Amino acid sequence: MSGVDAQRAFAARIRQPAEQSLLEGVPAERMAVYEALFFNNIEGFISGAFPVLHRLIEANRWQRLVRSFIAEHQARTPYFLQISQEFLAWLQQGYVAEVGDPPFILELAHYEWVELALDVSEAELPVQGWSQLAWPLAYHWPVQRISADFQPSEPPAEPTCLLVWRDGQDKVRFMQISPFAYQLAARLQAGETADAALSALAQQHGLRADTQYFSNAQTLLDEWQSQAVWRL
Repeated sequence: MSGVDAQRAFAARIRQPAEQSLLEGVPAERMAVYEALFFNNIEGFISGAFPVLHRLIEANRWQRLVRSFIAEHQARTPYFLQISQEFLAWLQQGYVAEVGDPPFILELAHYEWVELALDVSEAELPVQGWSQLAWPLAYHWPVQRISADFQPSEPPAEPTCLLVWRDGQDKVRFMQISPFAYQLAARLQAGETADAALSALAQQHGLRADTQYFSNAQTLLDEWQSQAVWRL
């Protein structure tokens, strides 16, 4: 076996110790140390990034979930800090649900990942326009309320709209917003001016784009400006 083949066999064994044969000449006890270190490091990063999801999933199922991710997912980055993003990508593309898995697992994982993503983002607050550190989000499930004491089995009739942003003190903040505010934020994030976005939304929703309409909207824009979400 060449050196490259040996490395590949070693990596395959670490990723899937139950399915891959032990390498010739490597004692099982020594290999077990590498396998445990590898798994525990990956699991630690994932459980730390998704603490609510980790608490809600039974321990044995959590172990299987992490092992499936390790075995199946081809990561696009070697950075430990981005393991949570890779885990989220696997949940969205390769995850296979088991009986008993929370129905909101994908949205809850995304919601938890957002906080870390904004916390480590290298983007800066804008001089003008919508902040790259402010993300309008819409979910089927009330992800911000999910906990050990609140695990809904059916999504509510109305979507949950949230604004998540990193402020001038580098603190990540969360706010529930109305569907209208979400649509306005999404348009501003896409680069529309406030006047254009508000005019389009008034037409979309059959609202009168009068003085009161723009005055109410300005109150919201002023609030976002004070929170470093948007700057005129």
